[in-house]
Amino acid sequence: MARSTTGRSRFKIQRSLGIEIPGLGKAGALERRPYGPGQHGNKRKKISDFAVRQKEKQKLRYHYGIREGQLVNYVKKAKKDKSQAWMDSLLITLERRLANVIFRLNWAPSMLAANQMVSHQHVLVNGKKISVAGYTIQKGDVITLTERGFASLNYQQAQATPRLPSVPACYTINGKIATAVDLPLPSDIPFEYAGQLVTEFYWKVKP
Repeated sequence: MARSTTGRSRFKIQRSLGIEIPGLGKAGALERRPYGPGQHGNKRKKISDFAVRQKEKQKLRYHYGIREGQLVNYVKKAKKDKSQAWMDSLLITLERRLANVIFRLNWAPSMLAANQMVSHQHVLVNGKKISVAGYTIQKGDVITLTERGFASLNYQQAQATPRLPSVPACYTINGKIATAVDLPLPSDIPFEYAGQLVTEFYWKVKP
C-alpha cells in the first residue's frame, strides 16, 4: 500500500501539480490559492522539459496511490501489450485496480480510504474477500462490500458527498452490488493529463 497522505500534503501536492487529483480526496487546494506553492508561487518560473513530464506522471502516481516502483512495473507490463498503444494499456490497467474500482463506485471518499477498505477485507469479488488493493478486476466480476464495509465511515462519507459526480459506464450498480460489464476506457480517467508527456518520461523503460 502506498504511504499515507495527510491533508496538508494533499494541499501541497495539488497546488504543485496545478490540478485537483480526485484520488487524494477533497482538499480544496486550488480553490483557496490558485497558484504554486511557496512565497513566490504566483511568479512565473521556467520549468524544464523533464519537470513538465515528471509532473504528468506524478498525477497518475498520486491519483492511484501507488509508489514509483509500482508505476514502472505497470509501464513495463503495458509495453508488452502489442494490441494497443502502451499508454492506453497502462491507463486501463490502473483503472482496473480493485482499490480504484471501489473509489470509482463512490464507495470510498479517496484512494487511501479505498486501499484501507480492501486491506481490512471489507471488499468481496465474486463472493470472495480480496485484501490486495492492486487486484485486477475482470469483465464480468461482481463487486460488493461486507456488512462492516457498508457500515464503515468511509462508505457513509462517500455516499453522503461523492468525490466524483458519476460512475463509469463499465460498471452497473444494482442495490449494493456492482458488476464490471466491460473494461474501462482511457477516457474514464477523471482528471486532465497529457499522455504523450508520460510516454516521453518513460521512453527508456524496457518491457
